[in-house]
Amino acid sequence: MKKIVTIFLLLAMVSSITACNNKSGKSSSSCQSCEQVQTVSPTKLTNKMTENELKCVEKHELTLLDEIKKPNADPNAEHKVSIEFQTIDIEQWRTSIEDNRAEMSDEEYNSALEHIKKAEKAGGEYRVPNIILVDGYILQLRVPYEDPFYDGGTVKFTITERNEKGELEAKTYSFDTFEEYLGFIQKNAEELLGYTAEQTELTIFYMKIANEALKTGNYETLPDGSVDPYDSSLHLWNIFQNYRSEWEYDREAVEAIKDSIDEISIYDDELGETFTVHVTIPPDYDKDKTYPVFFLTDGIWRFGNCPELRKCMENGEAAPVILVSLYYSYDVTDPDQEQRFVDLVLNRDKLLDFITNNIMPYLCENYNIDCGNSTLYGHSDGGVFTHYALFNSDKYENQPFGHYIIGSPAFWGLYHCDNKDDVLSDYNYFDRNKTLNKTVFLCAGSLEDPDYADHYREGDDTTLEGVAKLKERLEAHDADLTYKLYESHHYQFIPEMLVEYLKNTYPCN
Repeated sequence: MKKIVTIFLLLAMVSSITACNNKSGKSSSSCQSCEQVQTVSPTKLTNKMTENELKCVEKHELTLLDEIKKPNADPNAEHKVSIEFQTIDIEQWRTSIEDNRAEMSDEEYNSALEHIKKAEKAGGEYRVPNIILVDGYILQLRVPYEDPFYDGGTVKFTITERNEKGELEAKTYSFDTFEEYLGFIQKNAEELLGYTAEQTELTIFYMKIANEALKTGNYETLPDGSVDPYDSSLHLWNIFQNYRSEWEYDREAVEAIKDSIDEISIYDDELGETFTVHVTIPPDYDKDKTYPVFFLTDGIWRFGNCPELRKCMENGEAAPVILVSLYYSYDVTDPDQEQRFVDLVLNRDKLLDFITNNIMPYLCENYNIDCGNSTLYGHSDGGVFTHYALFNSDKYENQPFGHYIIGSPAFWGLYHCDNKDDVLSDYNYFDRNKTLNKTVFLCAGSLEDPDYADHYREGDDTTLEGVAKLKERLEAHDADLTYKLYESHHYQFIPEMLVEYLKNTYPCN
């Protein structure tokens, strides 16, 4: 079980940290006469985000192109320490200590009382660093001189971690010197905190700078409440866990339309993950008009298709639509696509909840959207997901999509999890409904079966066999189906397909 660890110096005190535009891109050549944009009333969906999810959602300008500043680890360079202090009310502190006496050791209790006595002698005010920044980054681990009464001697701190039963356990350590304390951190940082060697070295370097600044008073005092502790750009981990370079896109093409892109950070309680949503506004966007959404899963690749899709709108080859792509936050890397499989296939029910009840309602609150004419796209594992989404859409009050693209669904991956009956019965949709009131675009590459030959188990369908059987089932139920095989391997046809779909489904009248 992965440990959840907190390291802090042993200081008994009362402290708290509370937290947790639409744009237009103008183009004189864009399509002006598409009636579907103007005449359809916006769809209203019920937003079922939790209080925590609502608190964490953030809509801002595009940051994908941003360069992450690198820290200067040169000890001879000038480093700036900035501190936001917190003033502790002495009587409130004393009351808190007495209220929690049963949970404190005698040593902790007596130490806290000694600090109160020192604070009273110093004038009755006890100010402690609330947030320390070194070169603009928040220091995550505490240092001895954060205690105003630290005398340069013994350093004490407590490690709190969850055991195998999920219970919090605390263990107090004591070191004769600050250097001995840093040595412990360096030796155990990977196990306790998950730090790499590089992260550990930089953290220790910043701890030394902060401790010396507190000792000498050589720091800048920040106004109370001026630092947002949840601003990811202020955390050192953002340097090491920045995977923007793994996103596939043409930088010049994105630069050209960046002012027409909104970026949304959105957290889901069910999945326990933060996602990045990119919303690309069409040319001549009018916030008083209504637009369908073209929703693309696998944004790490598909966001890169948005400039070309938008260009079709600029050239009058397609009606204006809002392009939306979804992927994980920039601090997530998934080189083997394991997490992608978990969420698109194993957690497909939770992901559908997230899109249906969280993302699309939120988007409908921020943009005028025609959900009945909107499209949900998925390919491979994403095709497994859109198949699930389509045939479970009837179970939801919210109906955010009228069209579905099921691209090269890798049903054989789902078969490995003993879910073959779910696929072959289309989740019993037609037991619950007489007809399918959605449109389906089913597609694949005619050359792709050998691409994953090593993954097919004996008796299971290949990708194309699974697609063919789905086509037969949809036709048997007289579904509104468009079917196409591209002369391509597994994914090479996607850019061509998306452009073709956009022009055909959203033609410019």
